[in-house]
Amino acid sequence: MLTLHTLKPAIGSSKQRKRVGRGNASGHGNYSGKGMKGQKSRSGVSGIKRMALKKAMLQIPKLRGFQSNKPKYQVVNLSTLSRSFADGAIISADSLLKAGLVSQAKNIKILANGELKLKNLQIKGLKLSAAAQEQLTKMGGKIVE
Repeated sequence: MLTLHTLKPAIGSSKQRKRVGRGNASGHGNYSGKGMKGQKSRSGVSGIKRMALKKAMLQIPKLRGFQSNKPKYQVVNLSTLSRSFADGAIISADSLLKAGLVSQAKNIKILANGELKLKNLQIKGLKLSAAAQEQLTKMGGKIVE
């Protein structure tokens, strides 16, 4: 039978309330766990937590990182093209995807890292760096839009 003298707190909820300012033997005497001087040790300090929260809310975007609007290009080097294709090949996003040089058929840029040893390449609908474009035209290649 449930009576007042048999009531017990739920298991795990029997956390004692901190009784502050009841002498040094309690562990919360003297300064009552508030340290020595300063704004936080005084009574009636409730607005300081709100300001700290507001400051934390302003920092959240920075803490979660910065996301740029610019696309992240998948990079393919000229030396890789020389190894993967033959002379006179038509290089497009789909052909690079089939060759396994990129993971998606979008945001691809060809950079001039290494030497281009292929002649008469046709690059279709891809971005190129200025140096890569120069090497391509030197080897007789074309850029087709």
